[in-house]
Amino acid sequence: MFTIAPASPADLEEAAAVLATAFRQDTVTSTLVSGSDRERRLALLFEAMLRSGAPSSGRVDLARRDTDGVVLGVAVWEMPDARHSVLDQVRQLPTFARALGLRGLPRAMRLQRALASHRPVEPHWYLAQIGVGDGARGAGVGGALLESRLRSIDADGLPVYLESSNERNRALYRRSGFRSIASITGIPGVTPAAMWRDAARSAPVSTVSTPSDRRESSAAENGVPLPA
Repeated sequence: MFTIAPASPADLEEAAAVLATAFRQDTVTSTLVSGSDRERRLALLFEAMLRSGAPSSGRVDLARRDTDGVVLGVAVWEMPDARHSVLDQVRQLPTFARALGLRGLPRAMRLQRALASHRPVEPHWYLAQIGVGDGARGAGVGGALLESRLRSIDADGLPVYLESSNERNRALYRRSGFRSIASITGIPGVTPAAMWRDAARSAPVSTVSTPSDRRESSAAENGVPLPA
């Protein structure tokens, strides 16, 4: 059994390690971090991302095993009114550099621009990352993390957006009400799907506007990295 609760600043290093394990084979992060020490560098990357973004603009939910408190899964969310702290980002620059290398920083910026160009303009919650550690896959941890936050989002009547890069998980997102709205281009070797979930109080499916104004109605999306 496990319990889902918000992370504290002291939890972020462990949360980053779980995400690094979960994203070990992810095609998008492979464009940024590779090599024999990939998982160690991924952990640094996720820790820098969590510490530079979550304190001021998001929520980090953890699924902890009830018997010993070990973190089994992590979901990282960005709020609709997110305001990223430049100071927090500057503080994490050395860690970003250690994770990506100096040559990797420009690649990361290009990736961020490619992803941002497809973000809908309507206010929404954004599922940035969600992942489950090796020992907890198949136990419903990923689905529980997703549904836990969606319940509170639905109570506020807000939509949700995510990028999908893992085809195995598309059924999970569809069951939770997501649909594919675009194919994200500009990332070498992979074409993730942009997925949208309408607000609970606005059930009719409407056209979702994105900055690049690219849309598709196909249900052939990939799935965010969620080994569950």
